[in-house]
Amino acid sequence: MVPLGLLSITWAFCSFPLESVNAGLVALFVVTVFFSSYLRIQLPRTKIHLTVSDALIILTLLIYGGKTAVIMAAFESLVTTLNFRRQGINIKNRTIVLNVAVAAFSVYVTTLAVNLFSISASEVVHNGDKTQFVLLLTIMALSQFIVNSICAAVYIALKSEKTVWQVWNEYCLNALVMYVAGAMIAGVSVKALNSINMFLFAVAIGFSAVVYITYRRYVDDVKQTAAKAEQAERERAEQAENHIAELQHHITEQERISDALRESKEKFRHAAFHDALTDLPNRNQFTETLKFLLEESKKKPDFNFAVLFLDLNRFKTVNDSLGHSTGDQLITHVARRLAGSIVESDLVARFSGDEFAIVIKEVKDVNEMLNFAELIKHKVSTPFVIGGRKIFTSVSIGIAMGNSSYSEAEEILRDADIAMYQAKESGKDYVIFDKIMHTRAVTRMQLETDLRTAIERRELCVYYQPIIDLEKMRLAGFEALMRWNHPTRGLVPPGEFIPVCEDTGLIVPFTLWILDESCRQLAEWNREYPETPLMMSVNLSGKHFAQNDLVEQISDVLAETGINPVNLKLELTESAVMENADRIILMLRELKKLGVQLSIDDFGTGYSSLSYLHRFPIDTLKIDRSFVSEMETGSENGEIVRTIIALAKTLRMNVVAEGIESIHQIHQLQILNCEYGQGFLFSRPVPQREAEKLLSDQNRWQNIMPNQNSSSLTREREITHLRLAN
Repeated sequence: MVPLGLLSITWAFCSFPLESVNAGLVALFVVTVFFSSYLRIQLPRTKIHLTVSDALIILTLLIYGGKTAVIMAAFESLVTTLNFRRQGINIKNRTIVLNVAVAAFSVYVTTLAVNLFSISASEVVHNGDKTQFVLLLTIMALSQFIVNSICAAVYIALKSEKTVWQVWNEYCLNALVMYVAGAMIAGVSVKALNSINMFLFAVAIGFSAVVYITYRRYVDDVKQTAAKAEQAERERAEQAENHIAELQHHITEQERISDALRESKEKFRHAAFHDALTDLPNRNQFTETLKFLLEESKKKPDFNFAVLFLDLNRFKTVNDSLGHSTGDQLITHVARRLAGSIVESDLVARFSGDEFAIVIKEVKDVNEMLNFAELIKHKVSTPFVIGGRKIFTSVSIGIAMGNSSYSEAEEILRDADIAMYQAKESGKDYVIFDKIMHTRAVTRMQLETDLRTAIERRELCVYYQPIIDLEKMRLAGFEALMRWNHPTRGLVPPGEFIPVCEDTGLIVPFTLWILDESCRQLAEWNREYPETPLMMSVNLSGKHFAQNDLVEQISDVLAETGINPVNLKLELTESAVMENADRIILMLRELKKLGVQLSIDDFGTGYSSLSYLHRFPIDTLKIDRSFVSEMETGSENGEIVRTIIALAKTLRMNVVAEGIESIHQIHQLQILNCEYGQGFLFSRPVPQREAEKLLSDQNRWQNIMPNQNSSSLTREREITHLRLAN
């Protein structure tokens, strides 16, 4: 297209008739080139703009011929395109060249079309009839339309995926109106020029153009002002819409927050009244239920209910051996079984750890609760399968019957708890609460309270029971025993307060105190009686071996009191050493490094394993009094004593027999070569002053045994040795 356009422009310039240049042509050129692009009118409801430029080009073609029209069309297209670029429209240079080429070529084709039909534009304008004139205008309009529309359609089709026909039909067909209108305007104008001067006509057109441009600027200003007002109104509307949207968003957010708070409140409420592991009601909800039931019982005197307090037995063993994860799974399985054992109106709750509680409404009598407790016992005792492993457990149940006699929910829970502990202590599966249990619990609580201040108030004291060398019948040492001299009750029996000390952990500081007191006393007695060094036995609880600093504590006592470690004997029970045998073996070896002696107390009553016994660095076995007391009856206990002594000899240990109360027992023990003994026959545990009296007369026990023929005693011992060997 560009070469065709350039050829058209070259043809026009080369054969341009200079004689046709006059004031009218100059005026027409100025108006066409510099003003026509501003003179456009948009047809209503279309994208078609009627411009004066097409009419002026056709007018030039009618008056001055094709050469002048080609040059004018080229200049008009160039100036118009540059004007569009100046207004900010992005138009490339090649597009400008293409527009100029298309404009020139279309006028050139129009000139050829007119000549093709052998029509002289000048003759038709001046001498032709109306039919020829209309035909001339039609040829010009169609030629302009066809060339320009085809060029535009091809150009747009090359830049898009549409065909030339689709582009021409959609965008270019409507442009026919512009060219027809331009031809009509040119025809009317050329007829008018026949009556007036061309210059005056051009001036009139120029003046009209100026007026029109001024009008257009005014209209543009009005449009801009209206557009600004419309934009401002639109912005206000958008602000209002944004404000409404923000309000709606705020309302939605508030609703979301409200829903979240409501949901969070429900979750917190659920968490406050339910156990996290089992999702059962917790102590809070259980207590609230009890309060409601107590109110019901006050309104209806015949309304009875029951509370069951449950505690799993040996649950700590499951945690220690299989891990806390397995323990949690066991708790969950137990919770499911308990929940499946009640009706909808009743309630089962988990308190903490392995503790559960059940409330049963509308209870008829005690037997109903006993039957229900039996059912719970069987359900829990059925093995649980966790991780492919069968786990067995059992439950201790305390039952408290609820009625109008209770005023607070905590009271009935307390009583059910007391009954549960009574079941544990007595080895029963379930126990129903009675008031004696409460009295016992209150007494125990008071006892524990008093014990906690016993050391500070110097109420604890040491009693000493002598240990006798059975061969020489002389004092060999003492066993230090703790006694509690209560300010109002006097001496409290050891069997009453020692278990409390074990349960509360007070046994650890109490034993350290008695160890320190007895070692100081031993040091003093050994200084006073240097010719017969005494031995001091002190009992250690199994709780001590849970203390990592046990060896250090005993070492400190030895250093502070200055006694010879070999004169201190630490006694521990079978159950204590077997509870965690491997760990305790290491601690006992550390104690042996200090030089102290070690003894197993009450041997034969526990569950010692012979495979472990030889590994313990033990010096002495202490035979329990229950075996010694039955030696005279000829029962099997006599054989047990004989076996224990033989075992001790095999393991190179000494033997101490407890609970000696008769001369016959001494005689039998001497025959069996038991080295030491203690019991009421020699002396009960006595305070310090009375123990010192025993020290002053250490041979007092030699007269207990009647005179015997030494050869007879020797013969009996030889017979005993033969029996042991066999």
